[in-house]
Amino acid sequence: MSESLTEQERVRREKLSALKEKNIDPFGSRFDRTTTTQTLHDLYKNATKETLDENPPEPVKIAGRMMTKRGKGKAGFAHIQDARGQIQIYMRKDDVGEAMFELFDKADLGDIIGVEGTLMRTRMGELTIKVSTYTHLVKALRPMPEKYHGLKDVEARYRQRYLDLMTNEDTKNVFVLRSKILSEIRTYLNNKGYLEVDTPILHPVLGGAAARPFVTHHNTLDMPFYLRIAPELYLKRLLVGGFEGVYEMARTFRNEGISIKHNPEFTMLELYEAYGDMASMMVLTESLIKHLCETVLRRYTVDYGGKTIDLSKSWQRLHMADAVKAETGIDFRDPAMTFDQAKAHAKKHNLEIPAHFTGPGHILFLLYETYVEKTIVEPTFVYGHPVETSPLAKRSKDDERFTDRFELVIDGREYANAFSELNNPIDQKERFLAQLQEKDLGSSEATEMDHDYIEALEYGMPPAGGLGIGVDRLIMLLTESPSIRDVILFPHMRQKR
Repeated sequence: MSESLTEQERVRREKLSALKEKNIDPFGSRFDRTTTTQTLHDLYKNATKETLDENPPEPVKIAGRMMTKRGKGKAGFAHIQDARGQIQIYMRKDDVGEAMFELFDKADLGDIIGVEGTLMRTRMGELTIKVSTYTHLVKALRPMPEKYHGLKDVEARYRQRYLDLMTNEDTKNVFVLRSKILSEIRTYLNNKGYLEVDTPILHPVLGGAAARPFVTHHNTLDMPFYLRIAPELYLKRLLVGGFEGVYEMARTFRNEGISIKHNPEFTMLELYEAYGDMASMMVLTESLIKHLCETVLRRYTVDYGGKTIDLSKSWQRLHMADAVKAETGIDFRDPAMTFDQAKAHAKKHNLEIPAHFTGPGHILFLLYETYVEKTIVEPTFVYGHPVETSPLAKRSKDDERFTDRFELVIDGREYANAFSELNNPIDQKERFLAQLQEKDLGSSEATEMDHDYIEALEYGMPPAGGLGIGVDRLIMLLTESPSIRDVILFPHMRQKR
């Protein structure tokens, strides 16, 4: 093993051995802190050097990772970092004694230490702890990356997030903000009377969305299971049971491509409201996101993809067929539109038609995704999805070829998906049968027949609105992060060879 060590790693292990010889545990034990770096900076931001010298506060105890170190002879400075920030410490051999000063002198960047001392300001005005007691806590056996500039290698930042958090303050701030956003979503929904619930991750039947699943096997039951692609069908069973507003912050899995917008494991907010519909979900979606801007961001604009997007304005509403007509000239509202005519339009646009496409609605959605979605910048509710691509949404009363479903699109990306929920068990069964037909024709994303869900609907589910929000993608927008890997602590990546 020693042959594979770098010179720095070898020296650090020698120091570890030296600590053991002095009966000092290289990996430490409990250390009772009395404060944090942020608390000290907040409490004493206005305290002058003279004030601290004349009336020093009570001694403080603090612990953290040594990030910088300088000095020689009988005195030295260092910065230690905890979860909230950094603070400078000042060590004098005459104050702490030879043994403690030697520990400090031989410490490496990355070591975790504890100190006790009094606050002062240096001649340069920096708030500093003048150390009276120094405690070694943990010996770092590897050097930190790029001492002054943080971890810059993008792939390494994702693979070794602990180093990224250790050295990049911006990264840490993104995940602190993520936590606040998740907490505020829960607070907002709880205050509106929604009940947070948990539903199964292992599903015996594939359903709730159009997606490719991960498949596993339960040994005792001797049956296959899917990792859930959506919690939808279980949550709507709860409406049948009598709950009137439920939500789940659901860890969800889809066995699909990886990109700056997609991770195979992600967080989805799904909620269902009895007696609501697509329109009430539009109001809720806009209100929730604007609430997050107000309470967490403290602003309504985000700079994203080189564009400044204002989320404070009233959000647009656009029927999918109208949007496609505006871009292509093809009118899918025409009741005479046949599947053959729709396929002919697609071929004129050089679009490949999958074998499982069975109706003009499939072509409409293909044209929308190809020509329209990428052109939408400002927050827009695109509604009126075709029945063929919306097996769980209620048909529109104005035209039953379309559904009461919307997607929220901002800067060419989908952030939310919502329906007036289909609660007609007869129609729902027919939609599932159509999905099975698509599966037989080669669709890898078609859902299966869920007989228990149909039975639940036969007991009666109230009219309802349902909403799904891709939480990671929303956090990307609110934190102005270019990739989904920037907002997931441990994103999935191909193994290094």
